[in-house]
Amino acid sequence: MFRSVLVVCVGNICRSPVGERLLRARMPELSVGSAGLAALEGHPADAISTAVAEAHGVAMAGHVARQFTPDLGMAAEVILAMEPGHKHEIARIAPHLAGRTLLYDQWTGASGIADPYQRPKEFHEAVFDRLAAAADAWAQRLGSKDNR
Repeated sequence: MFRSVLVVCVGNICRSPVGERLLRARMPELSVGSAGLAALEGHPADAISTAVAEAHGVAMAGHVARQFTPDLGMAAEVILAMEPGHKHEIARIAPHLAGRTLLYDQWTGASGIADPYQRPKEFHEAVFDRLAAAADAWAQRLGSKDNR
């Protein structure tokens, strides 16, 4: 079983922080973090993403966006990217990490999860549902005892 996961999107304020918190809730035995390929460093999670997540019982307090780096990627056993393009960018930046990079929705379609940034609340809700389903699938695949 993996012990550490890094969830990656673009800005690290919408998808990856919500995905991080969902995985952490389902698999508390894992060390789960997140980062962005073009992170809005130092920013909290997006207000709409936060509102949607918290309406579903997922606390977003304390999130601070950070930039993806090869060293950060090396510290994780698995990197879960939100889109196929993110996987390609990680491989371009750090070719040695390509083999440990998968899609967050690997087990629920592997088509990528769209960016809800500056989109309506309904779009954020749909993204949250996709993230939650993907987190459930990862928990099931990894055999978490706390599979919700």
